[in-house]
Amino acid sequence: MASRSIKSLLVAGFSILALCFSQGVLAQQSEAEGVSKPAESKEEALDPGKLLMEHILDAHEFHFISYKSADGQEHEIAIPLPVIVYTKEKGFSVFMSSRFEHGHTTYNGFGLFEGKIKAVDDAGKELEDVKVYDLSMTRNVVQMILALAVLVWIMTSVASKYKKNGANSAPTGMQNAMEPVITFIRDEVGKSNLGHKYEKYMPYLLTVFFFILINNLFGLIPGSANVTGNIAFTAVLGVISFVVIMFSTNGHFWGHIFNPPVPGFVKPILVVVEFLSIFTKPFALIIRLFANMVAGHMIITCLIMLIFIFGGMAAAAGYGFSPLSLAFTIFIYMIEVLVAFIQAFIFTNLTAVFIGQAFEGEHHDEHAHATH
Repeated sequence: MASRSIKSLLVAGFSILALCFSQGVLAQQSEAEGVSKPAESKEEALDPGKLLMEHILDAHEFHFISYKSADGQEHEIAIPLPVIVYTKEKGFSVFMSSRFEHGHTTYNGFGLFEGKIKAVDDAGKELEDVKVYDLSMTRNVVQMILALAVLVWIMTSVASKYKKNGANSAPTGMQNAMEPVITFIRDEVGKSNLGHKYEKYMPYLLTVFFFILINNLFGLIPGSANVTGNIAFTAVLGVISFVVIMFSTNGHFWGHIFNPPVPGFVKPILVVVEFLSIFTKPFALIIRLFANMVAGHMIITCLIMLIFIFGGMAAAAGYGFSPLSLAFTIFIYMIEVLVAFIQAFIFTNLTAVFIGQAFEGEHHDEHAHATH
């Protein structure tokens, strides 16, 4: 199928950058208790919108590549993930996503339809009146847990070296790589925005920065999930930042919100604007990170799809455009590596700015009155 071929070529393009593939497993043939879905007689037409969504949205497996054997049978190289679903009729059901054979079969009364697990009857037809609660370990969840494990491992190894050798000895290894980054965040984000209170917020700011950075970089590995391109992920980070900002406010901050120092006829309008700004700040954090990380992946996928679009017009056009498309793909990929660092820094820096605005208002006002 065209969509499978594009995904395979996308992986091949990424591989030029020498990123390592994870070990895949071949999908197993359907077992006796599985119900096969009808096979498609014709090759699917290229659907760019559907392909983009498949690349961006969550899934129940880590898919790497598809290929056809000599006998014409299609095979998938993927890592299946645990499926955990609940229905009132059956209770909890736990099995591996390989039972679905990438959506070609059903299993135990469930089927995979466009990435969503739904209840089906014995013939494989969807049961719309049965509500399925999907609690599965999807690729976004698994990758986020792996990123968290890597973050904990890096920070504990660095901390253990400081504990063992002290802060005055020359850093080595991982400690040497992390120290300049931590110092940069401390000086350029913490001290410059939070002043004398920066130490109180450094654990949170460093955690946010490295957690976003690691997830951004993991998302560039072929076959992995674009976790930071998931609005739910960025929304949780934004809500946490919102809570931290709110707990950092003082009476003077709320006084400026509900009683701004402006003429009376402007005050009602400005109160509404200032009050809405409380919520637009974390919303800006959420959308900025989400949009930037999704955009890069969409551009890369679109560049690969152009090969097949031109190939649909003429085979020579498809082959002729391939080198140009892959060259642009690699270029955008390198830009995405830079964007991974930039977006982690911007999210952390804006969070520090908003926290600083929450508790530094009184200081700025006192300075303004002293000037007058």
